Amino acid sequence: MNKQEYLDLFNKMHPGFFDSDAIRRIPSEWIYEEMILDLRKCNITQYDKAYGDNVSFGYYTGDMNDLLAAIEKVVPSWIPLFDGKNRVYCGFSNGEIASFCLVEDMGKHHIGNNLIKVGGPGCVGSVPEYRNLGIGLCMVRNVTQILKEEAYDISYIHYTGVPKWYEKLGYQTVLRWNKNGIL
Repeated sequence: MNKQEYLDLFNKMHPGFFDSDAIRRIPSEWIYEEMILDLRKCNITQYDKAYGDNVSFGYYTGDMNDLLAAIEKVVPSWIPLFDGKNRVYCGFSNGEIASFCLVEDMGKHHIGNNLIKVGGPGCVGSVPEYRNLGIGLCMVRNVTQILKEEAYDISYIHYTGVPKWYEKLGYQTVLRWNKNGIL
């Protein structure tokens, strides 16, 4: 895919994105990135970290109030996004939520002559007391593998300011933007 195809995909998935009041309030010097990993061409073995029995991963099935409390510690404005429309995957330490993300189905989109199925981890966060342990990155690796197993073609990271973190798993920046539009 080329830059124009990525731009077309961005506009299909996020129509009117730069018209949003929330985006217009971002300082101009803040730059974000859109990243992809072509699941048809990758082997998700990067960042393989072993943990003891105290760390586990899986879909969240617990009390919603506990999940919302974890989100509140990371980015409170994300709480409305955890509305039950997407699956939630977590990393746990001693049974406590250490990291979380949405497992998003972003639909099927025509890119050139190809119809591609797009999904991705969204609203990725680690609770402050569990940061820098690698649990969040392992969680994203697991979600990426799940998407591959579910026959998604592309895993898409939308609106990130930490591209180097996702690059550890093989994600690549395809678009950069600020509040004024694509750079």
